[in-house]
Amino acid sequence: MRILAVTNLYPSAEAPASGVFIEQQIKGLLDDGLDVRVLLIDRRREGPLTYYRVGPRVQKEVAHFAPDLVHVMYGGVMAEQVVREQKLPPVVVTFHGSDLLGENYSGVGRKLVSRYGVYCSRRAARQARGVIVVARHLVDALGSSVSAEKVRVIPCGIDLQRFQPRDPVGCKKELGWAANAAHVLFASANGDPVKRPDLARAAVEEFARTGTQVQLHVLSGVPNVQVPVWLNASDALLLTSHHEGSPTIVKEALACGLPVVSVKAGDVAEQIAQIQGCYLAEATPTDLALKLQWVCQTGRRLDCRDRIQELSCAAIAQKLEAFYKEIVGRSEQAQNGFPGHQLRQERHVYSS
Repeated sequence: MRILAVTNLYPSAEAPASGVFIEQQIKGLLDDGLDVRVLLIDRRREGPLTYYRVGPRVQKEVAHFAPDLVHVMYGGVMAEQVVREQKLPPVVVTFHGSDLLGENYSGVGRKLVSRYGVYCSRRAARQARGVIVVARHLVDALGSSVSAEKVRVIPCGIDLQRFQPRDPVGCKKELGWAANAAHVLFASANGDPVKRPDLARAAVEEFARTGTQVQLHVLSGVPNVQVPVWLNASDALLLTSHHEGSPTIVKEALACGLPVVSVKAGDVAEQIAQIQGCYLAEATPTDLALKLQWVCQTGRRLDCRDRIQELSCAAIAQKLEAFYKEIVGRSEQAQNGFPGHQLRQERHVYSS
């Protein structure tokens, strides 16, 4: 099966950490035996107007590559521009979070752009043959006009070969971190206000008032090959976001055995449920600091590798392939004059 993957996020020399979760998903599909070609719509280099030129570029790739299916791996204007193109193979769109929820904690200009992006995402979801959301709570954000029959909940996978427990003492030494301090890791998208970095700093300052020597490390701009070292060197991962989709860093932390302290955001509560050593907290410095103190006082690593096997790149690739085949099969039935199953109108979502 040939897949044309269209994305605006992918690692590059200028931004090696951008879209690593997309790169890992592509690798999983390739390892699964699919023939995948990536079309990068590089907004960083070409500006936002490049989204309005995506249609002819997709048509050109389809003519040369002849894919069975087009997978747009992010929503917004890019996805809406692709699905409106005529004479394409079936199109599947994945939504990750902000493309459906918006970015309501930025400046006025960014808010307007974000709201337009959400509008385009919903239009794309209605027109696409298949829709993927990375977390169950994003289903409602699609809008009631999107048929539940074509929606699947499939999170991005993680590379369990790379993200696994290592010696924390050795990792601290490799990074030059103090051996006698508690190390809290905070993943930030370059100061994105949605992540609430101020709340994270306030929580760590509150924790330090207990007399514990604690250091906050911001995971931003770190080469992806180094991320497992940072996770294993840390004593806790702190997440304070206003909202999330299905944050990859949480799954990577669990794979490395790193305890997670998080506010309720995205699917984090679902990911850490019943994992001893992880805590949900209120979005206040006091409660976050208390939960960080609990984690760092025990100093225990997590034991949950068996549980996250279903989130491996290989497992996710198999779910994607099964959905691709279903969408292609439906399309062929429709072309041959067999409409397939009547689309159900009730709000039920199939989780693959």
